[in-house]
Amino acid sequence: MSNAHEADGLPVAARRWAVASVALAIGMTVLDSAIANVALPVIARDFGARPSESIWIVNAYQLAIVISLLPLASLGEIIGFRRIYMAGLALFTLASLACALSPSLTALTAARALQGFGAAGVMSVNGGLVRFIWPQRMLGRGIGLNALVVSVASALGPTLASGILALGPWPWLFAVNIPVGLAALALASRVLPSNPLSGRRFDVVSATLNALTFGLVITGADVATRTTAKLWGAIELAAGLGFGALLVRREWTRRRPLVPFDLLRDRAFALSVATSIASFAAQTLAFVSLPFHFENSLHRTQVSTGLLLTPWPAALAILAPTAGWLSDKVSAALLCAVGLLIMAAGLTALVLLPAGAGDFDIGWRMALCGIGFGLFQSPNNRLMLTSAPLQRAGAAGGMLGTARLTGQTLGAVLTAILFDLFAARGETIALEVAAAFALAAAGISIMRLRRDVAPAGASGHGLAESEN
Repeated sequence: MSNAHEADGLPVAARRWAVASVALAIGMTVLDSAIANVALPVIARDFGARPSESIWIVNAYQLAIVISLLPLASLGEIIGFRRIYMAGLALFTLASLACALSPSLTALTAARALQGFGAAGVMSVNGGLVRFIWPQRMLGRGIGLNALVVSVASALGPTLASGILALGPWPWLFAVNIPVGLAALALASRVLPSNPLSGRRFDVVSATLNALTFGLVITGADVATRTTAKLWGAIELAAGLGFGALLVRREWTRRRPLVPFDLLRDRAFALSVATSIASFAAQTLAFVSLPFHFENSLHRTQVSTGLLLTPWPAALAILAPTAGWLSDKVSAALLCAVGLLIMAAGLTALVLLPAGAGDFDIGWRMALCGIGFGLFQSPNNRLMLTSAPLQRAGAAGGMLGTARLTGQTLGAVLTAILFDLFAARGETIALEVAAAFALAAAGISIMRLRRDVAPAGASGHGLAESEN
């Protein structure tokens, strides 16, 4: 493929098949995270395990993604996004078979970790591939469609899992990935674009320090907030921060570091990362606390709670493509700020819900949050990807996923701390903190307005470069 095509996307026919390939793979990896949560009680009973042990079925998957996302994004710039994507997809599909055939909880947890590494291969270069699939003038639309797939997969996950479990045993949840994964792999091998290779060597030392930093910080935070082993959690946290300091010292002055400090020096990119972390922290604070709020304070059943949570992802799925299309035409930073203010208003409205609120009163507030987050997500992803030079598209895409996971982890840890500190009022205070995070994210986004250039005039080499 020529450099011209790389810089301005694929031809229309090839683009459609490439979009389908990416949608199949990213949708499957997101679905797998959502459906595993629903199956935890069933799996725990089947293996005679305690609930605390079964949680590692989810944790192993998430942890594997977190520690490998940036190293695999860096490797994608060295050997090609296409290779990393296909290897990740192949590993994910094989690990799904291993999950379905697991004879014990230990074996299932190990297979889930392998699945996580495979999912990281898909997620780490997803943003970079999207940038090479779509023409620059239509990049927001492509990112919006990507966000739509992720939102729909997240929303359908619990329902799909319940349907599969109604028809068969829990191994079917993982077995369904095999034909979908094989189809996506066959399609990807034919249609995914190539990218220019960086020619540098893979930094094993930095990759190891990165894994130790993220792994120890996240597990340490989890242990310190959700278990009685507070001291051990604090030790893990301290060790993770120590390895992080070594990582920063090693990577800070490198021209193309594994952790993209070169991109973080650009104000537009750094502000986009900060906006993403704050907004996903707000979303997670809300999503973890709302089920407790609905059931404990508003006295809804589990079934009603599930239905009342639906308007948020549904509104997000509807708005994401439109927001992506708009970000190709107007200021993406402005769209983000407006969306986050709407989200903050929705969260504040949820905090102020009266005890006797009806379903409609709850539903429109949840939809308002989803509308706000939908207006934010696609434009912010567009800003992150286009703030980086084209040759650093892999690093930008990896950082996009890392910012999301960092925000989600921060939100989950804060929710656990608030629940522990404030007991019965913890759910309400968590919603108040979520609204504060959304407002903070809106403020950060507004700071980008003076650097935001018209998307239609972007050259494909990053906003920072196009302003020079």
